[in-house]
Amino acid sequence: MTSSTLDAPINATETHPSLEELWMPFTANRAFKRAPRMLVAAKDMHYTTADGRQVLDGTAGLWCVNAGHCRDSITAAIRDQASIMDYAPPFQMGHPLAFELAQELARMLPSGIDHVFFGNSGSEAVDTALKIALAYWLSKGEPERTRFIGRARGYHGVGFGGISVGGIEANRKQFAAQLLPGVDHLPHTHDLARNAYSRGQPVHGVEFADALDAMIEKYGAHTIAAVILEPVAGSTGVLIPPKGYLEKIRATCDRHGILLIFDEVITGFGRLGAAFAADKFGVNPDMMTIAKGITNATVPMGAVCARHAIYDTVVNNAPAGIELFHGYTYSGHPLAAAAGLATLEIYRSEGLFERAASLEAYWADAVHSLRGSPHVIDLRNIGLVAGIELEARPGAPGARGFETFLKCFESGVLVRSTADTIALSPPLIVERPQIDQMFETVSRALRSVD
Repeated sequence: MTSSTLDAPINATETHPSLEELWMPFTANRAFKRAPRMLVAAKDMHYTTADGRQVLDGTAGLWCVNAGHCRDSITAAIRDQASIMDYAPPFQMGHPLAFELAQELARMLPSGIDHVFFGNSGSEAVDTALKIALAYWLSKGEPERTRFIGRARGYHGVGFGGISVGGIEANRKQFAAQLLPGVDHLPHTHDLARNAYSRGQPVHGVEFADALDAMIEKYGAHTIAAVILEPVAGSTGVLIPPKGYLEKIRATCDRHGILLIFDEVITGFGRLGAAFAADKFGVNPDMMTIAKGITNATVPMGAVCARHAIYDTVVNNAPAGIELFHGYTYSGHPLAAAAGLATLEIYRSEGLFERAASLEAYWADAVHSLRGSPHVIDLRNIGLVAGIELEARPGAPGARGFETFLKCFESGVLVRSTADTIALSPPLIVERPQIDQMFETVSRALRSVD
């Protein structure tokens, strides 16, 4: 498709593919196909729709296009690599870019985390992290440590492992018959009564971390392999950890020798105004799962980042041969590795993480300008993330949120609705006038929704 084709709206008389054959993910397929919302091009902060409209991207695609769309250096790196070597097998073979990307990542990871295992998505990264945790304890001579602790309302992707430790009930319901055994969940930290309209971290709620002590007493620390949680729970509606909560979870894990895994698929790569949430909150996990922003979403990629002691225990305690019987055909794919290196260079050269931090106060003011708007019962912000929680319509939970999403899209701004929460998380190249446009559009939409 040429650039002129991309710039032109789709003509209604042209031949288009049928919408029937594609089974769309996390989508109301029947409703979408009655009134499709089609995107045909993207550049920097905007999408172009099939009818030629410009839509301001208030969600970085799906929390992932942190450097803005179609960055020339990233697309050039992918194109050049495709002409040199399109694929290299990752089992018993290697290619330089995968090692280079792992090295570059290790340089920016939180202190003590220095080994990288590549996959292709956040979902794969979570399942990989759970497997590494089991392999670690087996290598340590503690095979009874098999239990995982997730958190209510947590999202950890769509693999059976991720759904099991995840705590969004709608995601679990259809598959409940075959989820992993030996999993329990901490309570979520959302406390609307005490923390509504907090700026940044809420003051109340550190005591929610005490539930981990209760689980340790119930099951015994010697049975628990790992605790996994999102530092900021994104997909469930932007739930920000109370002050002291993550520190308390970390201290409890340390006290009982339990691994702590941060799912940083959303929070990684500048979303909170720091490289990672671990840096933002000053709490280092034992493993991190990353994806999305690692390649600016140009080529699918995910990874588990682990402490040296975990790698060393699994690898050096194994007999000769393969140490971890796990991997993916596309682990460290050459095109993804090229995209990742180009993306990290943009983050560095343009200071995008620092830029996000410099915009945080302006962003917070814009978020909280919606206080008093129709239907709004809470506003949450941290870094360049916002959650706008709406009162549910009686008998129709989620309807008001989805209608607000539709009205914003019709008005030229892409937001995300998750139940009755509107989430915003723009590319880190966003300008202040564009922030104003986003929240003015949301404000108008709220006034027009019943």
